[in-house]
Amino acid sequence: MKKRFPFSARISFVLLALILFFYSVIAARDFLYPIVLGILFGYLLFPVVDFLERNNFPRIPASLISIFLLLVIIATVIVLIYKQAGGFIDEFPEYKQKALANTDKLENAIEKRFGVSDLRLVEFIRGKVRYLFEAGNDAMNRAFTSTAGTVFRIGILPVYIFLFLYYRTKLATFILQIVPKAHKKVAINVLRQFSYVVPRYMGGVSTVVLILCFLNSLGLLVVGLDHWIVFGIISALCNFVPCFGTLIGGSIPLLFAVLTGDSYLLALRVLILFGIIQFTENNILTPNIVGTNLKLNPMVIIIGIIAGGMVWGIPGMFAVVPLLAMVKIMSENIPVLHPYSYLLGVKGTRRHAITLENIRRFSSRMKKKIRSL
Repeated sequence: MKKRFPFSARISFVLLALILFFYSVIAARDFLYPIVLGILFGYLLFPVVDFLERNNFPRIPASLISIFLLLVIIATVIVLIYKQAGGFIDEFPEYKQKALANTDKLENAIEKRFGVSDLRLVEFIRGKVRYLFEAGNDAMNRAFTSTAGTVFRIGILPVYIFLFLYYRTKLATFILQIVPKAHKKVAINVLRQFSYVVPRYMGGVSTVVLILCFLNSLGLLVVGLDHWIVFGIISALCNFVPCFGTLIGGSIPLLFAVLTGDSYLLALRVLILFGIIQFTENNILTPNIVGTNLKLNPMVIIIGIIAGGMVWGIPGMFAVVPLLAMVKIMSENIPVLHPYSYLLGVKGTRRHAITLENIRRFSSRMKKKIRSL
């Protein structure tokens, strides 16, 4: 008879395994996250490489051409931000004085309207405004004068992308060789779903971000915000982080408008703009471009993004959603892991979701109750 450990012992083993896992990925973050990002960007370029190979391009030139196109796009965005950010950095002292002056105006308005004057609060706010602009200036300068370690980790990404694209068949064959013969069909199905879902997600998110670069910049130009190209691109790039991307990206130009605007109407216009963009991105762009192939539970996505940020920072927040999608795909194809697939997925919550069908049911029930009164 097979001996089973007590429930408390099994819980202890699970907790120990989780602690060791998170300790390992945190300790090796500088080594692991460039590899993970290289694999994800490799999946992004896989459709291009596959298209070139089907048109008689050898694998090495096909991979190099795809990576070159990706680098050209990234370099174009960096050069554009760098050119626009130069003037922005030079004007930081002027914006700092505007922000402090607006803080004084706010304090005077509060004192006139409510008769409240707390010098400690005013000094606290002024100190935070000074720190915000000084820290922002330092951050902008560090962004263009990165340390050697950061440059190396970013510079090694094309190498990892190329290695993944070139050795992808070998890696797949290796996986199939170590999988027991009875489970080879499952492994093949999992790999095929990886090669369909992950590239579509990566390509869809990248397309949405490119569209938002244009929409955000154009919208900020219309509302009259200074340096609209810089804020438009930066706020769009934040959308690589799911769920929180638009909130984080919109808060940057909104805070700038509040602190440096000549009136609070500018901040109101920026707020309305990003409300419209949020609605457009959530209801038009993402559903039609990214699609709903992931079908991940929003609660799991939010928890995963927070955990990814705690473990790997911004790269972790970006990488966690496709990684969760991979885990879900494996869980769907392995019977013993089906409960985890259910937890990660959206099944079981449809009757509570805000859908047209549920709205019709609710309205019909309310009509019946009104008629019965």
